[in-house]
Amino acid sequence: MFRLLFPDQSPRRQDWGKAVKSAVVLVGGEARRANGQEKYFFTYHGRTFIERLVDSLRQVVDEIILVARDPEQCRRFSSIGGIRCITDIRTGIGPIGGLHAGSLAARGDLIFVSACDMPCIDHTVIAYLFDHIDNYDAVIPCWNPDMLEPLHAVYRKAALVRYLESHSSLSLREMVLNLSARYIPVDELRSIDPGLRTFTNINKLEDLEHINSSGA
Repeated sequence: MFRLLFPDQSPRRQDWGKAVKSAVVLVGGEARRANGQEKYFFTYHGRTFIERLVDSLRQVVDEIILVARDPEQCRRFSSIGGIRCITDIRTGIGPIGGLHAGSLAARGDLIFVSACDMPCIDHTVIAYLFDHIDNYDAVIPCWNPDMLEPLHAVYRKAALVRYLESHSSLSLREMVLNLSARYIPVDELRSIDPGLRTFTNINKLEDLEHINSSGA
């Protein structure tokens, strides 16, 4: 596995034996619905998605790991301070591959997992998820029993590593169903984020045009 740690950008020094919190951001997708463009460099309110995401995460986690396809993609993030960039170990299997590499690399006992196309992630919502893991393997926001947010969720590292060591399915939903998960209805988060903007997900160029033109 390739790891790239940019100069003077190591995680804050801590006693890693404590309840350290990590963030794993999956940046290796092919962005087919965005005409192959790199969504993490899309801009919203004058800043790139990845800059906005990293700044939000810094307020609530102790380390940030980006999981990319290859070393070349890792180098695209060299201007961003305070992150580590690693590459997939198991390639070509989608988000599950990124989660596998990220969970093995994480130093934290708890991991917040995010996609890279969510420019409005709210650090107070992330903190709420961390605070509610209790004895569960994961805390997953849900819109209804069939609509989950596995890429805006907190996981216990040990549970993720255990599942991802040997799994037959590449489905994130199947992964979640195999964990002891606590489901948080998104309406429970409206007291923190009334418009639930934290879940804003940009898949297509039309979505990007919409949020930029709406002034949201």
